[in-house]
Amino acid sequence: MKINFLCNVMLVLFFLGCSVMDTMAGTATSKREFRGAWIQAVNGQFQGMTPAAMQQTLSYQLDELQKDGVNAIIFQVRPECDALYASNYEPWSRFLTGVQGQAPSPYWDPLAWMVQQCHNRGMEIHAWINPYRAKTKGTAVLAKNHIAITHPERVFSYDGQFILNPAIPANREYICKVVDDILRRYDVDGLHIDDYFYPYPVAGAQIPDDKEYALYKNGIQDRGDWRRYNVSMFIKQLHDSIKATKPWVKFGISPFGIYRNKQSAPAIGSDTRGLQNYDDLYADVLLWVNNGWVDYTVPQIYWQIGHPTADYKTLITWWNKYAANRPLFIGEDVERTAKYPDLTNPNTNQMPAKYLLHQQMNHVQGTVLWYAKAVVDNTGNYGMALRNAYWRYPALQPLMPFIDKKSPKKPKKVKPVWTHDGYILFWTAPKAKKWDDIANKYVVYRFAKGEKVNFDDPSKIVTITYQTFYRLPYEHGTDQYTYVVTALDRMSNESKGVKKKIKL
Repeated sequence: MKINFLCNVMLVLFFLGCSVMDTMAGTATSKREFRGAWIQAVNGQFQGMTPAAMQQTLSYQLDELQKDGVNAIIFQVRPECDALYASNYEPWSRFLTGVQGQAPSPYWDPLAWMVQQCHNRGMEIHAWINPYRAKTKGTAVLAKNHIAITHPERVFSYDGQFILNPAIPANREYICKVVDDILRRYDVDGLHIDDYFYPYPVAGAQIPDDKEYALYKNGIQDRGDWRRYNVSMFIKQLHDSIKATKPWVKFGISPFGIYRNKQSAPAIGSDTRGLQNYDDLYADVLLWVNNGWVDYTVPQIYWQIGHPTADYKTLITWWNKYAANRPLFIGEDVERTAKYPDLTNPNTNQMPAKYLLHQQMNHVQGTVLWYAKAVVDNTGNYGMALRNAYWRYPALQPLMPFIDKKSPKKPKKVKPVWTHDGYILFWTAPKAKKWDDIANKYVVYRFAKGEKVNFDDPSKIVTITYQTFYRLPYEHGTDQYTYVVTALDRMSNESKGVKKKIKL
């Protein structure tokens, strides 16, 4: 019975996915778009794997995501005050080795490896941490150097979890120290935190912070306002700490998909009836966006169009209106999008309708996919639709002029050279003095003979690369093309181009 049910579900997803391919013809693509995917560890997908098996799994996922057009990976490295990297402060994660505090054997550093692998594929990598969660429900034993063991007074228990108390200033300092350690030792492009601030409320459970409220209330009379103040001070402190260490590292937050319901806030709330960032998690996301304490936001709008209490269209429209002061990307649930049929065309899943809404929103500049494996598995034909339509051409990262808006100088010594490995287009980096002048990546365009050079056409991009060379597709040496190479700085500001006519 279960087998027949699963087969029927898979058939439905297959046919809905095929209909997507019929619906997406002529889909517009953008030259600048954040195309991210979350790779999580907390679900245990890597737990107990040998280093070789995990590397093989990640390599396959990255290869497929690259083919699908993904240009940024958000990689979970700190699920519960632990580490999927060689931390100077926290124990190795059980989600890596199966035992918290136990180093991988043979030894390797997953974050260092991922930085190299993502950059080799022209992708950004954002290190994803959970700032406050110190123990998940499933963790039974903590390592002796875990913060909950060394400083139990700074942690509270809630619904089987341990939470670093957001009210304690030392915890804010500690998290910033951990992040600073990551930034100084790893060449990550972003630092990302998700939707866990104060814990998700559970009926009958109380947050035990009476003592901290008495100590640190700062004259704030309302407990909810005080908790929001604690979280907001942390966000500002973390933002300032990141910028002091590496000003080019993008600080991003992925909040729960509802800020406030209209019932709670008639003037600004969305027409929804679900859990709220502001009231239930004590996360004043709009304050952070409007004060410039984050560089991008990714609201997790995981519901379907037509959801009775959290309609997708209502929410993407709300975020587009109210969170425009910083780049806005949308968190998409791949499996739910593939599961639900389009309201106007039941033979198609909701992917085309959702991506049409993306295009209609003037402040939405990208998407982050929950989660990477569902894309790689091509659930509901989602991955193939990205590959063949929505993300079929490469895309540069959205601009962030509030960090840096000056373009680097153009590449130097652009020249095709015959080598023992084939015909290679080489160039060298332009001269630079400061971080915001340095060329970090390069864009290579190709135009056929007689075509006008147009940098706004993403279909002419053949690669975006951290390398200073590109292997040319030589055939007979009779067809002439114009190749153009531009430089990108850390914030994806683009230089002028250098042209080179080449026969292939």
